[in-house]
Amino acid sequence: MGLWTILEGFLLLANSLAILNEDRFLAPRGWGLSEFSGGRTKSFKGQLIGLIYATQYLRVPLILLNSIFIIVKLVSG
Repeated sequence: MGLWTILEGFLLLANSLAILNEDRFLAPRGWGLSEFSGGRTKSFKGQLIGLIYATQYLRVPLILLNSIFIIVKLVSG
C-alpha cells in the first residue's frame, strides 16, 4: 500500500463526510451543529461534528481534488 492509495482513502473519507445532510441524517441522530455550539466541542463527538462541517464547508477544494485524482488516474492508467 503506497502513499497514493492512502491519499485516495482520505479523499474518499472526505467525500463521504461532505455528502451527509444535516436535516435528513445528522439532526435526527443528535449530531446537529446547533446542539454542539456550546462548550462541549472538546469531546470526541463534538470534534467529529466539527470535522463533518469543515468538510462540508470545503466542498469546492474537494471538487478540485477529485478532479485532479480522476485526471491522474486516467493518465497513469
